[in-house]
Amino acid sequence: MRNRSIDFKLYLITDRHLLTHHSLPITHNFFDAVEEALKGGAKAVQLREKDLEVRELLRMAYVLRELTSGYGAKLFINDRVDVAMAVNADGVHLGGSSMPAFAARKAAGKGMLIGVSAHSVTEARKAEEEGADFVTLGPVFETPSKLKYGRPLGLEALREACGKIPVPIFGIGGIKKEKVPDVLDAGAAGIALISAILAAEDIQTNTKELMRLLK
Repeated sequence: MRNRSIDFKLYLITDRHLLTHHSLPITHNFFDAVEEALKGGAKAVQLREKDLEVRELLRMAYVLRELTSGYGAKLFINDRVDVAMAVNADGVHLGGSSMPAFAARKAAGKGMLIGVSAHSVTEARKAEEEGADFVTLGPVFETPSKLKYGRPLGLEALREACGKIPVPIFGIGGIKKEKVPDVLDAGAAGIALISAILAAEDIQTNTKELMRLLK
């Protein structure tokens, strides 16, 4: 089965711009922040820094590969199959304008996990049909970072996708702690988060609390 290695419930997606209010240099603070999440129990991290040139992205990927390996966590690289392969990442995560999952699989080989972002049940189904190992679906709830994707899908769309699509579905978008039980009740395999972790004052404690809710 394609989903044999999807053994995580919390999927941390990076955005270093959330950390600019701190006094430390942004890249230094970035790695500290990710490590705090790993200390809190996060077992999957997606490096998603779309505005970086490939050399800087690669440098950050190497550091994150070492960090995640030290905590027994998986590393995914957004969009760049070449960078994922270069650092021996566990997988790649594809967006709507990326190459389809079957092409990424052909390039990266059978050993690499492939996640795909979807913004409707139809897109989620297409991602699974094209070979995705798991899908992030959202925004489930309203969130500033996902306004460009339109109105929130809501829990019923998430429930429909989870009931119809035979790969793990992760809810994303506006998921606060109090919403986690509802997302799981809808059938989601877990949650994908950005600001809910990286913008927290105490990242490690916040991650631990989220992990507790996901058990």
